[in-house]
Amino acid sequence: MIERYTLPEMARIWSLENQYRTWLQVEIAACQAWADFGAIPPASLDNIQKKAGFEPERIAQIEADVHHDVIAFLTNVGEHVGKDARFVHMGMTSSDVLDCSLALRLIEAGTLLLDELRLLSKSVGRKALEYRHTVMVGRTHGIHAQPITVGLKFAGWYCELQRDIRRLEDGIKEISVGKISGAVGTYAYVDPRVEEGVCQRLALTAESVSTQVVPRDRHAAFLNVLAVIGASLERFAVEIRHLQRTEVSEVLEPFGSKQKGSSAMPHKRNPILCERVSGMARLLRGYAIAGLENVALWHERDISHSSAERVILPDATIVLHYMLVTFRKIVDGLEVRQEKIAENLELTGGGIHSQGVMLALEGKGVSTEDAYRWVQQAAMEAEHQHRTFWDAIQDHQEIRKYLEPADLDGISRSDSLLATVDQIFKRIGLDSALGS
Repeated sequence: MIERYTLPEMARIWSLENQYRTWLQVEIAACQAWADFGAIPPASLDNIQKKAGFEPERIAQIEADVHHDVIAFLTNVGEHVGKDARFVHMGMTSSDVLDCSLALRLIEAGTLLLDELRLLSKSVGRKALEYRHTVMVGRTHGIHAQPITVGLKFAGWYCELQRDIRRLEDGIKEISVGKISGAVGTYAYVDPRVEEGVCQRLALTAESVSTQVVPRDRHAAFLNVLAVIGASLERFAVEIRHLQRTEVSEVLEPFGSKQKGSSAMPHKRNPILCERVSGMARLLRGYAIAGLENVALWHERDISHSSAERVILPDATIVLHYMLVTFRKIVDGLEVRQEKIAENLELTGGGIHSQGVMLALEGKGVSTEDAYRWVQQAAMEAEHQHRTFWDAIQDHQEIRKYLEPADLDGISRSDSLLATVDQIFKRIGLDSALGS
């Protein structure tokens, strides 16, 4: 049973309380940096560090009058600090605070996503190992192609998730950047050493050349990473949705003992969780587009990006976190119907081994053109006459001249591919990665 999703940690990251907390963290770091070279007296710094605080309710009251969130925040902080508040925000502009704070919260959110992504990767890896040798039919264009294994399908997912982990690590690094360079980024009234000190204290990299804001190509790149991860999850979810169809019925998402599938049709067991993942992947792609639109700002800055970011950055991280948590529960609770997998493997009566027959004929000296044509004739006759592929092959006069029943016996064995599957697993190092 999939439990109702809760996200206390992600909600905390994007709460108004945490926004103000990180704003204050930036402001105090700036005061400390100023104090490092004597611009703020030690006693004043001590007073600021001890007394600086805020109340979200009071900030809201002030903002209702001044219509500026950072000024409202600083006014409230000043009410706590007293006369030393003149040193708070010294030489800075609002974006110095906002962008450093945003970086801190994106790092928190990204780290939470990274943790969940790694957990999902392990769940998928365990499924790959469990079903490494469970032979199933592979499909191209939705049509039976050649045998694969269930584990090989999961192994492909595992490798994609490993790439997603690396992408997210790079994405977090991309947005781990701050700036304390003042209005239009020229350090006119703030010493560059302040930026250096703040970024060092906050574990951020100072932006090489900022305008009044950290350039938004960084945030666009981060959002596109989230969208790519969402696309991976959607690919996996779509696969399960196809495999759960009534006429396939090989792999099914979890279904609770008291769960209902349809208000009208009690027999229904619908892949609603995987469908939800598919739908949410579309949201992430939309957020990525909005992030790209935010890159082009007027001159040194405007605030057309600001209103969009207040929606897309929290929402994108929350949505992806939900998708990762949900999909891990899907994977852990998957029902793999091995009897149905074995049954479907034989639907073509052996037709999935057509390439093996063609290659065997070529090995006997038959031209590729003739071998292909003869095997195709036999396959089409088997389908139209509702016979097995092997019966049609043995009745084909030309093929029978070259291939004996003993030749066909080895071709028809699907387990011949398992040695190659083991080689693939060895290549990706899945056993050692999961400590098997």
